[in-house]
Amino acid sequence: MRTIRIHVDMPLTSGVDITLPAQAGEHVARVLRMEAGAPVVLFSGHDDTEFDATLTSVGKREVVASVGKGRQLQNESPLSLTLVQGVARGEKMDLIVQKATELGIARIVPILTERSEVKLDAARSEKRLLHWRAVAASACEQSGRARVPQVEAAVPMATWLASLGEGGPMRLALLPEGTKRAGELGLTGAAMLAIGPEGGFGDRDRVALAAHGFAGLKLGPRILRTETAGLAAIAALQALYGDI
Repeated sequence: MRTIRIHVDMPLTSGVDITLPAQAGEHVARVLRMEAGAPVVLFSGHDDTEFDATLTSVGKREVVASVGKGRQLQNESPLSLTLVQGVARGEKMDLIVQKATELGIARIVPILTERSEVKLDAARSEKRLLHWRAVAASACEQSGRARVPQVEAAVPMATWLASLGEGGPMRLALLPEGTKRAGELGLTGAAMLAIGPEGGFGDRDRVALAAHGFAGLKLGPRILRTETAGLAAIAALQALYGDI
């Protein structure tokens, strides 16, 4: 029987009854049609702990669960990767966030670049951020992760680059003309990986990335679509330096 894992963005403690957040409760009651007494697994997303729990009441307006024993998971990658993703259109961005989470990404920074086709005002940016975070949490429920990757609000690439300090993890940008190969990097601990939107990085983007210490990474002789490029690079780096 499949274990139902539920992300609840709140502190969890053994021996305490909690009311599930409205969206999670609705999913349990209306979509899964679970009943009182059913076992579930809860996780807050902020650490590596998940908790066995039992639904004690399932109503139209609220669902209550009794939190049981907690356990530490050991399925976070030793390679902490930040995906710096040029915002892609529509469902492509959802796919990127979902699959990057499954592959063990630690952080996702959506950026607006020279060739970005997506325009986000303040209200739309907030709405998209909440949606992307929900996609990441759902991917953790499915994949067995207890720690939800940090997903940040979309910002212009220049703004994000200006926020970077000196030093830190290795900085990589996936570029067709890149000279670095994944197997030559010798990564340990952490890295940043920048991926362009549809159409790739423009000339000004490339200059700015190079000025901030991003080395050009090349995966192979073929040009990859934005929704393929980051995922392929994450998988390659995780296989070489992580836990795949």
